[in-house]
Amino acid sequence: MTGSDQIPYLLRAARGERLSRPPVWMMRQAGRYMKEYRDLRDKYPGFRERSENPELAIEISLQPWRAFRPDGVIMFSDILTPLPGIGIPFDIVESKGPLIDPPIRSQAQIDQLRPLDPETALPFIKTILQTLRQEVGEEAAVLGFVGAPWTLAAYAVEGRSSKDYTTIKRLAFSEPALLHQLLEKLAEAIATYVCYQINCGAQVVQMFDSWAGQLSPQDYDVFALPYQQQVFQQVKAIHPDIPLILYISGSAGVLERMGCSGADLISLDWTVDMAEARERLGWQMKVQGNIDPGVLFGSQATIQPAFWTPFAKRAIAATFSISVTGFWWERRRKTCDFSLKRPNKPMNCCLCPPREVGLLGWEAPGEIYSAGVLIIGKIKLFAPGRSMLRGRVNASLRIPETKTRLGVLSPRHW
Repeated sequence: MTGSDQIPYLLRAARGERLSRPPVWMMRQAGRYMKEYRDLRDKYPGFRERSENPELAIEISLQPWRAFRPDGVIMFSDILTPLPGIGIPFDIVESKGPLIDPPIRSQAQIDQLRPLDPETALPFIKTILQTLRQEVGEEAAVLGFVGAPWTLAAYAVEGRSSKDYTTIKRLAFSEPALLHQLLEKLAEAIATYVCYQINCGAQVVQMFDSWAGQLSPQDYDVFALPYQQQVFQQVKAIHPDIPLILYISGSAGVLERMGCSGADLISLDWTVDMAEARERLGWQMKVQGNIDPGVLFGSQATIQPAFWTPFAKRAIAATFSISVTGFWWERRRKTCDFSLKRPNKPMNCCLCPPREVGLLGWEAPGEIYSAGVLIIGKIKLFAPGRSMLRGRVNASLRIPETKTRLGVLSPRHW
């Protein structure tokens, strides 16, 4: 292999490279669906023992990779792992989830929190990530992950998982300054932890803001988004080329706001249609996810279409070339608008003609993206601020055949 082929497939996609297929990885790769994992869990019943013992965590991380060879390998850990390093002890009880006792609810407790020193508090993370990189080589990308400030604060204040998060919301609406202090300290610690994971070998890092979907859009803007931005900005200042992903469970109501977080990719849950998400986020934002794990309880006839539907709705690239002859172009005008009409709204691209003036003849290649939406209508070319009085437009639209399990998407559909 040469050039970019030596870069893991998932990493190439995360950086925006056009690939022949979507990369595949599973957010919860290790789990009860594998007998090998269940056997280890029976032998080592404590979750923290499994996730903080490098030998066990490495083995659990590699079990699904050996079985399925996905394009990404995510380390076996938990979003709460860094909390003891700042002074918040926790435990994870089988069938009950995380427990934090005492929960963080006072000024004195927040004042006692300390900055995170990963080398001292989390030395096992370095061993896990470095070994995973050695084991998978360039065959797969190694992913790290962290919890977002709001979600970690929710666990810390509630003391456990919650259905309605009344305790942290009471704190947010009665003592917001206190909560902001906690969120600020958590954001600093998380940014430090992300950088540490990258230094140890993580090639992509996903932030889980699992409970931000419980916030109204207005409250998300106050208590979640600013601290997501703080983490991503601090990490990007040190590691500008590392792709960062943001995932929120139940994100449909705050999807556009997620696009403002500073993440390079947005991870979708199954409540958001992938084509609609692309439109809402903008075509420059990369997306992943969108499959309901509950379909695995169905039949084969149900499972296969459910898994292939998001792939069929991925961006289909159409190449176009357009030439203009017999049209006078003013020196100060450098761009024109190219628009294709489709059923809902126009799709616009910006074309930059040559800088010569006078009788203009040029071709502008480019790309148009559509997520499973038919493009119909006519091509229009016009100069900004004036009509095209004379000239001729010749245009061609070429869309490559894209075969999926759902059928063939080819030029005859457009």
